[in-house]
Amino acid sequence: MDHSHDMETHGPFDARYLAFLETITQLRPRLHRYCSRMTGSVMDGEDVVQDALFEAYRKLDQYDDSRPLAPWLFRIAHNRCIDFLRRRGVRVEAETTAMGPDSIMPAIPSVLGVGRAVEQLVMSLPPKERACILLKDVFDYALEEIAELVGSTVGGVKAALNRGRSKLAASPEPVKSHREVNAELSRLLHLYVDRFNKRDWDGLRELISADAQLRVLDRFAGPFDESPYFGNYDRQRVPWRLTVAEVDGELAVVVMRQHRDEWRPDSVARLEVIDQHITLIVDYAHCPWVLPSANSMVVADCL
Repeated sequence: MDHSHDMETHGPFDARYLAFLETITQLRPRLHRYCSRMTGSVMDGEDVVQDALFEAYRKLDQYDDSRPLAPWLFRIAHNRCIDFLRRRGVRVEAETTAMGPDSIMPAIPSVLGVGRAVEQLVMSLPPKERACILLKDVFDYALEEIAELVGSTVGGVKAALNRGRSKLAASPEPVKSHREVNAELSRLLHLYVDRFNKRDWDGLRELISADAQLRVLDRFAGPFDESPYFGNYDRQRVPWRLTVAEVDGELAVVVMRQHRDEWRPDSVARLEVIDQHITLIVDYAHCPWVLPSANSMVVADCL
């Protein structure tokens, strides 16, 4: 869905922005992994990454190119995550309380796994402890680097790590994310998927509001009725079908693609609904790292 005219006309996705993205391609999956674990959603995580990268692009003239790019981007992304959590109403006491002593002995020895095991557990932690655990135990940043990224001190990072590890050791079971199901959203998602699979494009347009917006991340941002969205799917040669699924606790549309005799989840899209009409579609088809990073995905037939 690479339409240069659309990108010049709508939104921030111009050639300069895409050129900037090209220079940090190797960082995108890592940034998304961090942001998705901070926010608790692979879709929210990618939205935060998009905002962070656009902010970084706008601030390129302020960037000291004698320093590594990755920590600078991680710091911007971290700050965006904290802003997101504050807007969502998550308590951020770890961000505002006074710094603790340089070390706190955990009440229980912290013998924890690494990687995905830790990533599934951290959502039970306050944001600062969550960030420190991720940056140290998953991304292997040095204490000094973490302190700079989260706006703390080495002593504060040590304290947050000890607190977080103690809590994780005491509560090893992952906290499953689940958002209350919106009946209107569920009904429209199932109608949307049914008509999409039948290629009933006119029926689909009946579900979409006249002023609906479309975001195909890294490709298009603008009014839905000015996009070739349905046509692009219709022209694809690899067999596909849509299904409703709960991804990281949120109802969404998942694109399944056929690999030999097996249907596999390939990408995800988020829809927003107001007054029984779809007002926004956010499609992550060009961000292949998003769906594989999900902690959970349950298709509608299994809900």
